[in-house]
Amino acid sequence: MSKNISIAIDGPAAAGKSTIAKRVAKALNFVYIDTGAMYRAFTWAVMEKGLDCEDKEASCSLVGKVSIHLEEDGRVICNGVDVTKEIREPRVSSNVSYIASYKDIRLALVDMQRAMAESKSVVMDGRDIGTYVLPKAEVKIFQVASVLTRAKRRQKENEEKGIPTTLEEVIADVEKRDYIDSHRDFAPLSKAEDAIEVDTSDMSIEEVVDAILSIIKEKTGVEPCR
Repeated sequence: MSKNISIAIDGPAAAGKSTIAKRVAKALNFVYIDTGAMYRAFTWAVMEKGLDCEDKEASCSLVGKVSIHLEEDGRVICNGVDVTKEIREPRVSSNVSYIASYKDIRLALVDMQRAMAESKSVVMDGRDIGTYVLPKAEVKIFQVASVLTRAKRRQKENEEKGIPTTLEEVIADVEKRDYIDSHRDFAPLSKAEDAIEVDTSDMSIEEVVDAILSIIKEKTGVEPCR
């Protein structure tokens, strides 16, 4: 492969983007960048300071004061603390869309994300990767699924991580995040004009991965290493 290739996978909350992106990256031997974890880590940092995530000015006051590192083994380190589990807890999930809607915070994290993609081939997932973060990505996927399907998947993930939540709570959270993400003023959730939509409602993880790898091969010629 003569040049670095960027794969952008966007979509609404709990659409399974991270799970799919990790597997696609592994199959291609690309680097996986979980942008959602970065916003969750910043949310955790805001809450750890005792600040209100709905307070834009207070939240943005931490720009430049929060360090976030994504380890190769999947751990997320924020200000020197391993917050891998904490950032998946309901208190963070219910506030992350506020943090992600603030322009100053997005600009800071986007700079970090673009820098990561400059020196290596990456698979990056989020809400605005194909439209804003990596508008020149060679392949853009917009991954969707019904609200109920997404809520069930997120509830199962929470259970596996030892985080108790009811289906009703998760549905409410998913719907709330959909609204905030799609209505924010700066870089809202939207499908890039040149993105290929993949509806995963009735697909297994393996089927989704295979479908996306086929799209990548067709567009770039890159085949899985597996």
